Amino acid sequence: MRAFFDIAAAVIVLAAIFGYLNHRFLKLPHTIGLVVIALAVSLVVLGLDAVRPSLELGTQVRGVMASIDFSNTLMQGLLSFLLFAGALHVDLAALASRKWVIGLMATLGTVLSTFLIGGGIWLLVQSLGVDLPVIYCLIFGSLIAPTDPVAVLGILKRVHVPPSLEAKIAGESLFNDGVGIVIFLILSGIAVGTGGDHALEPLVIAQFFLVEALGGVLLGITTGYITFRLLKTVDEHNLEIIMTLALVMGTFGIADELHVSGPIAMVCAGLLIGNVGTRFAMSEKTREHTIGFWSLLDEILNSVLFLLIGFEVVVITLTGDVLIMGLVAIPLVLAARFVSVAIPVASLKVVGQQFSNGAIRILTWGGLRGGISVALVLSLPPTPEREILLTVTYIVVLFSIIVQGLTMEPVLRKLVRDDAEESSARPDH
Repeated sequence: MRAFFDIAAAVIVLAAIFGYLNHRFLKLPHTIGLVVIALAVSLVVLGLDAVRPSLELGTQVRGVMASIDFSNTLMQGLLSFLLFAGALHVDLAALASRKWVIGLMATLGTVLSTFLIGGGIWLLVQSLGVDLPVIYCLIFGSLIAPTDPVAVLGILKRVHVPPSLEAKIAGESLFNDGVGIVIFLILSGIAVGTGGDHALEPLVIAQFFLVEALGGVLLGITTGYITFRLLKTVDEHNLEIIMTLALVMGTFGIADELHVSGPIAMVCAGLLIGNVGTRFAMSEKTREHTIGFWSLLDEILNSVLFLLIGFEVVVITLTGDVLIMGLVAIPLVLAARFVSVAIPVASLKVVGQQFSNGAIRILTWGGLRGGISVALVLSLPPTPEREILLTVTYIVVLFSIIVQGLTMEPVLRKLVRDDAEESSARPDH
């Protein structure tokens, strides 16, 4: 217990110090600044370790990172709170009015992206002569295909996006990670031999997918509704905040026991409490305290998550071929994202749905990858294949957070402005 407290204290202290340095000097967005500073510190440690191996700085940092267990920390701890906090602020009516495009991108788009990326990586490893079976190429596709809701929602807080597009970006990011995790579980089960003799049968895969996804939806709605009914019977803001905490922790634990999607359950519960609970079951005072509490918790946990992402560089193994794979994977992932967005959008345009001209480009560049991808690859058994995937994943995630994250605002501003100019130039305007 003392060791856990010491590590937690060190992480929070570093988050505060790095956050202060970023605020005073770098002036980058908070979470991106934390990644950049933590990455720089990690590289300095690795450099000193190479120059003075006797100091064993790299070994010590790797030991600390191993004791934190990034995968379990995020997937079994932080993720439930972050998804609930993110969903709490999303307009359910805006999501419902765009349910078809969000649903198609979160399901068909994620599946399509998984196979496009997996196929592209397989062709790449064949040309490089890297020993990576096709199933692991598909696993990489499944863990990097979904956009990261934590990273995406963090960007949307500071970038002005038209409400219709914001709803699409936020809604897809909240749900496609659940879909991606289910696909990852299926493929990784096949890879490590836990899927059984019938793991590849389409009906078995479909059943597993439906149980995980629909089970998560039903669980989140059920526990969210029960909590909503209980919230209506009291008016004491401290107690009601504790009840929302109990909702998150209890629901995620139940999801784990029932083998249904915890992330999807968290999103559904958060949407219900954020749109129905805060409006019909809370007083104005309670609403302000609850939103304020979850906003603060969201900020703290985001700081911890992005700090850990920056430090994860100490655990990767970088070789020439794997570096090439990582660099080539960046445009490959963006191209797959473009296709997986363009097909659902084009399909819905055929049946009369309206989209702005820059929608596909905005959704493509706005599809950030983050900690969930790193956590998923770290959850694989320790094998040479995992080490390759970890390095490639980390390169793509760093590019996404730093390059896409820092350029999101100017890129979106330009695309939105160009779209507005095109609309005003049409004869019917």
